[in-house]
Amino acid sequence: MTSAFTRRRAAAAVLTAALLVPLSACGNDGDTRTDSSTKGTASAAGAPKADLTVLAASSLTNVFKTAGAAYEKAHPGTKITFSFAGSQELAAQVKQGAPADALVTADTKTMDGLKSDTGTPTVIARNRLVIATVEGNPKKVDELKDLADTKLKVVLAAPEVPVGRYSKKILDAQKIVVKPVSQEPNVRAVLSKVELGEADAGLVYKTDAATATGKVDAVEIPDAQNAIAAYPAATLKTSKSSEAAAAFVAWLSTPEAQKILQDAGFQKP
Repeated sequence: MTSAFTRRRAAAAVLTAALLVPLSACGNDGDTRTDSSTKGTASAAGAPKADLTVLAASSLTNVFKTAGAAYEKAHPGTKITFSFAGSQELAAQVKQGAPADALVTADTKTMDGLKSDTGTPTVIARNRLVIATVEGNPKKVDELKDLADTKLKVVLAAPEVPVGRYSKKILDAQKIVVKPVSQEPNVRAVLSKVELGEADAGLVYKTDAATATGKVDAVEIPDAQNAIAAYPAATLKTSKSSEAAAAFVAWLSTPEAQKILQDAGFQKP
């Protein structure tokens, strides 16, 4: 009788173990699926996974596409979508509650005006201005004062745009009066006007002119007459993936990201 009881207990134990194995396996599969689809979970590279939206200044368009691809490759499970526009437009979007996770502007003034909406900003790069001219520089624009020639079609960014503000600063400092044929909402629009031959010259960032090599010429502006643009990056307090957003912002200061920025012509922070 004891032997039969013992056999029954042993059989029950084997059956219980057999049932627990598939249950345990199902539990692990379920956790894996949940982790892979939930924002804020850890990726293989150690940073939280997320679908991030980053608002970035127009002048970062080319380099951030490269940087974003590099970040996604190093952080499996993370996808970054960029929204590029003039910094003043980005600030307006933030104020209006646009769903986004991080912000990078082309000046500290715009970022400082959003202190209640962002985390602590970090400058990730710097830039400088050049005079963009039609390819071959047919109008022989050699220096800033040449932009005052009324026969010259000059296009500038609007004064509320960072590059427009920098342009006004350096022109005012040299007491140069320029009457632009148009004032554009961002630096890429200025570059496009020159590239298409709709303007003879315009003030843009050095990195933007570099993206149009073979289409426009870049006339250097001496350091003493130039302005340095700073690019601060910060997380947005409304982000639903704050840890992942902070990880991306922090990554922008790493050697890998800095190499990408500097290879594109940006200066060290």
